[in-house]
Amino acid sequence: MSRILAFGDVHGCSNHLDALLVAVNPTPRDCLIFLGDLVDRGPDTRGVVDRVRNLKDQFDVICLRGNHELMMQRSRHDTAERKMWMSVGGSETLASYSPIRGRMADVSAVPDSHWDFVERVCVDYHETDSTIFVHANLDPELPLSEQYELMLFWEFLTGPIRHTSGKTVVCGHTSQRSGAIWDLGDTICIDTAAYRGGKLTCLDVASWHYWQADARGRIGEGDLPERNEPEA
Repeated sequence: MSRILAFGDVHGCSNHLDALLVAVNPTPRDCLIFLGDLVDRGPDTRGVVDRVRNLKDQFDVICLRGNHELMMQRSRHDTAERKMWMSVGGSETLASYSPIRGRMADVSAVPDSHWDFVERVCVDYHETDSTIFVHANLDPELPLSEQYELMLFWEFLTGPIRHTSGKTVVCGHTSQRSGAIWDLGDTICIDTAAYRGGKLTCLDVASWHYWQADARGRIGEGDLPERNEPEA
């Protein structure tokens, strides 16, 4: 049976990602959807991008663009944008591309294949028959093709979206420091604060089973309780 596996904000945490992929054990029939913010904050953006690019050679992988990919992309040729990016995780990203540990590289050290990933491979959203995958948020009254940047990449979640399509929305961006998935019924947030000492989450959106990994590679798993209770 194929699965649709959504991954929360990785933020350069390659140890979390490696452990989670072992636990999830994807197959070629599965679709892996990364909800954006693979880069910045954590220690190994370069390793994370390499891993996800390699996954695309083996599996059906869809990578959304988060606000941190957007900032990285805009910083490539704009020094004003770069100054802001550096203050919110860009410095950690550039350090991961430096051959000298503890020293920050210039943007020119980022290989063209990684720029191509950030600028061209990542997409703004993904939609299936039953689910919308987005990094941050949505205007509930607008179709996906008419959504604007503030909602897609920047606006934090304050409650259920209840999109006009009637589809469940799965997102990241709004970091849950408790490490618990925020299940709001028709909206589910799976950013569980990996880079802040939390966990990285993967959610199977068909079975509602989830896996989580921490920085030490410890795995927890379970089911979203409200969705798997037997009907009366």
